[in-house]
Amino acid sequence: MIKTPTCSISLEEFLQLPETKPASEYVDGEIIQKPMPQGKHSRLQLQLANAVNHVTESTKIALAFPELRCTFGGCSTVPDVAVFAWKRIPIDEKGNIGNVFNTYPDWTIEILSPEQSTTKVTKNILHCLNHGSRLGWLIDPEEYSVLVYPPQQQPIYLENEEDILPVPDLVRDLHLTLGQLFGWLKL
Repeated sequence: MIKTPTCSISLEEFLQLPETKPASEYVDGEIIQKPMPQGKHSRLQLQLANAVNHVTESTKIALAFPELRCTFGGCSTVPDVAVFAWKRIPIDEKGNIGNVFNTYPDWTIEILSPEQSTTKVTKNILHCLNHGSRLGWLIDPEEYSVLVYPPQQQPIYLENEEDILPVPDLVRDLHLTLGQLFGWLKL
């Protein structure tokens, strides 16, 4: 994450700034630009969003969104994958998906990039959990591991191929092992 010099800017002022590529986040009064996603990150992000949507979209249970800005609790973050229960997805006056998500995701998934601070990414996951998220994942493609953050419980560290990844109840039909997750990186 690239940290810009601290400047006294409010969340409202931050949200008026033009979007950056890659996205910038506003956490604790600081603007932090996420690193540009690389190959492993992009592949896992795409496959996870597709896997979630495959089991939830047709039945209108939930939707997974890659790189969606979520603003709540005084912060504005962009999880790698944000999963929302269908009934919580903002809609516009035409009944379409809204552009602005001023709420927490039900499930937040972060994929660690080589330049990212594990602590800062974990802080974003904890922020989501403290505001209502049902689960958080921190995926480390270099270590082939996942830290699972259930709300108000100790994190679970998964590193074995046969480990089954816990998912929130709203996507209970998604059955995925650590081996399957990282198998998406194989060509």
